Amino acid sequence: QVQLVESGGGLVQAGGSLRLSCAASGRTISTYAMGWFRQAPGKEREFVAAISRSGGSTYHASSVKGRFTISRDNAKNTLYLQMNNLKPEDTAVYYCAADLGRSPSSVVTTARQYGYWGQGTQVTVSS
Repeated sequence: QVQLVESGGGLVQAGGSLRLSCAASGRTISTYAMGWFRQAPGKEREFVAAISRSGGSTYHASSVKGRFTISRDNAKNTLYLQMNNLKPEDTAVYYCAADLGRSPSSVVTTARQYGYWGQGTQVTVSS
């Protein structure tokens, strides 16, 4: 099975940028559809973005569309989330997730469909 470790979180001012990485080990991520989710204090986990196994299909939540971009490098076994023009409401713990067994072009947007999760990385955006 795959193990996922997020990195790249931190404290940034509103309008700034961060790039999150999710390094996978144990199995190649080319066999997994992958996604990013986030959870703010007192709120439920929220879908952010998803990408297909091939990387050819992506989907972003409306709240981040145009500001965040999900990508993957299967050769490096790493998933990314480029976050630009950050807002205070983006403050949350960000998690990457992997789902095995999807077709190469499928994206997965529902948390319960993901079988593997990282431990999360904190993103804090100050106003």
